[in-house]
Amino acid sequence: MANIRLIHWNATEAARQIEFLRAAGHSVAYDENINPAMGRRIRETQPDAVVIDLSRLPSHGREVAVYLRGQKSTRDLPLVFVGGAEDKVAAIRGLLPDATYTTAGKLKSAIRSAIKNRPATPVVPPQMMERYALRTSAQKLGVKPETAVAVFDAPRGYAQILGPLPAGAMLVEEPPDPCAVTIWFAHDPETFLAALPRMQRIASKTKLWVAWKKKSAAPTSRLSDEFVRNSAIAAGLVDYKVCAIDATWSGLALAAKRDRTTMRISP
Repeated sequence: MANIRLIHWNATEAARQIEFLRAAGHSVAYDENINPAMGRRIRETQPDAVVIDLSRLPSHGREVAVYLRGQKSTRDLPLVFVGGAEDKVAAIRGLLPDATYTTAGKLKSAIRSAIKNRPATPVVPPQMMERYALRTSAQKLGVKPETAVAVFDAPRGYAQILGPLPAGAMLVEEPPDPCAVTIWFAHDPETFLAALPRMQRIASKTKLWVAWKKKSAAPTSRLSDEFVRNSAIAAGLVDYKVCAIDATWSGLALAAKRDRTTMRISP
């Protein structure tokens, strides 16, 4: 029997995986959300293996694994990735070639192998901020080739702020229909709140970013990340990613809130 820490972002699917692992004789603790407490629990409990499901939010799973490898106290823990789209798995494998990659049907044998053959010198990939600093603004915002990017309330010189775009991508000022990516520049609390209902309506049809000037670039600005985030949540949105677009502008990715049942299984 092994002590397993499962990390999954869908409670219903996690429950099935937990049942499967417990039927195989394992003890399972479950984490649905990335937070400092989760990292502390893993450090304190030192599970025999950490199983990270990639079927949902693979970027989150990747960063959990990178974080664990970055800490001396958790670096030696066997990492087992389950499922996920082929391209996402390939990208993670490039960062963590010595982790174990498997499918749900082969999870039991993969765990045994990972525990038995844990790497003597685990690969320690660059942490997120180290990798992030080398990316262009377009890459940070998720702009893909051949896509249209809607821009709302854009300041002068906004194209220079966003920098070079991938091949075939184009900027469209305030289009009537949603584009693949939307970048909405906020300049003050009043105009931000006035435009928020309109942006809430299109949030499910686009990758929506709100951008505002950092305090270091605009000390007198009345906008802050806390104000933007709390106002968006009150309007029925949730934030799921933050980035520094450039030296002046911060960005927060927003999505329409989804109803879901949250399950928590304590360690």
